[in-house]
Amino acid sequence: MTKPQPKLRPLPAFIFMTRWLQLPLYLGLILAQCVYVFHFWVELKDLIGAILGNEAALQHIFQAVAVPGAPVPAKLNETTIMLVVLGLIDVVMISNLLVMVIIGGYETFISRMNLDTHPDQPEWLSHVNASVLKTKLAMAIIGISSIHLLKTFINASVYDEKTLIAQTGIHAVFLLSALAISYTDRITTLTHNESH
Repeated sequence: MTKPQPKLRPLPAFIFMTRWLQLPLYLGLILAQCVYVFHFWVELKDLIGAILGNEAALQHIFQAVAVPGAPVPAKLNETTIMLVVLGLIDVVMISNLLVMVIIGGYETFISRMNLDTHPDQPEWLSHVNASVLKTKLAMAIIGISSIHLLKTFINASVYDEKTLIAQTGIHAVFLLSALAISYTDRITTLTHNESH
């Protein structure tokens, strides 16, 4: 028979209860997710419309991928389509990042969701903790940064050398940060396992 849990004293109970103050933040991120879904469908609708010959959709696509100083294409070409698709992938990756923060953050910092028996439980959620969440977020940020860097390189002739070097350097810093987080997590896990 399990022993009944002792009741928390009033001050610790109050402090522990303050974790629920984070709930509006996660609800706000869900609204941000809705904005991204709307943005994705607008861009996809315009891409399909442009391919089918809709002039308004075509002009919107050109404005969406336009880089200051670069000539605006006169017709839909492979580069323009690729830039729009990269933008859509970017939206999806940011949306994935939001899902990880919303679900993982709620599960880690507010309350258990008890999804163990749910067939759609994400694989990573079964072993989520603050460290795993940090690593997942770092990998998602690297993916987003990679897409932005690829967009820049597609229009490399428009950017000056300093901008290209700066963006590449920032991406390298993201990579090094992710490696440092992973390495620190590995050391912490090994140290924890050795102490048991």
